[in-house]
Amino acid sequence: MQIFRHHSELPAELRGSVVAVGNFDGVHRGHQIVIADAQAVAKATGASLAVLSFEPHPRSMFRPDDAPFRLTPFRIKARLLEALGVDLHVVLHFDIEFSRQAADWFVEEVLLGGLGASHVAIGYDFCFGHRRQGNAESLLSYGRRHGFGVTVVTQASDESGGTYSSSAAREHLQAGRIREAAEILGRPWEIEGRVETGDRRGRELGYPTANLTLGDYLRPAFGVYAVRAAVDEGPELAWRDGVANVGIRPMYAVENPLMEAHLFDFDGDLYGRHLRVQLIEWLRPEMKFDSVDALIAQMDRDSEKARRVLAGTD
Repeated sequence: MQIFRHHSELPAELRGSVVAVGNFDGVHRGHQIVIADAQAVAKATGASLAVLSFEPHPRSMFRPDDAPFRLTPFRIKARLLEALGVDLHVVLHFDIEFSRQAADWFVEEVLLGGLGASHVAIGYDFCFGHRRQGNAESLLSYGRRHGFGVTVVTQASDESGGTYSSSAAREHLQAGRIREAAEILGRPWEIEGRVETGDRRGRELGYPTANLTLGDYLRPAFGVYAVRAAVDEGPELAWRDGVANVGIRPMYAVENPLMEAHLFDFDGDLYGRHLRVQLIEWLRPEMKFDSVDALIAQMDRDSEKARRVLAGTD
């Protein structure tokens, strides 16, 4: 997959793509339907499949005081899009100036002038242009006027009627409903980052951990999780079972929330490595213990439960 940080002067062979447009935070099952519909048109017409998204996420500009909310920072989003068969990812810088551009400008300058889009696919609730002037109905009108096809994907939901949406996935994660979030995403939610050197307390307690800062990631429910983790070295990953704490460690009052992952039966050095950690099940909330011995006893119980959960016996 080729990635461009601009919409102008694209290689001639990439113009005329079928373009799926959206923020795609989470690249959840609803997003996957939009991209799959675009892919079907691309295959039928012999065109390239493109995704047009925006960084930073518009919400972070319009609501800068919001708590971190990203499900998939750019690096993860790009990897997920490539796995879906996307040929071209155009990532436009979203700022005040961009937000003030009219809907006409977005269609004529970006979709047509820049990408030369032959067909555009969007979700039913996608809006574009200053003050959200453009929507699905107006894009269909633009398509008829300018001669490009438009697919509008209706709201998608699971068998129980739950909506596939980024907001719903965030709500589940913040409530500790990890399996429900995974159902929306189509995979376990994961946090990845470079392993940082910590205070080594985990090693002293008999549970060495790989520490990841949460950065712009959404804060899931603080507590202990059954996890699977792997060093990110390309498509061939060796996933290992483990247990992780996400939060501020009440006994030690960490200022910024951390993920501290302990991998079962692993004795390697992960410092400085890029680690991916999937949350499989929420086990319990964070707790403050009266003594280190009480903490270790609970960690033993957490590890045993995590092993059972990951083995499918609990």
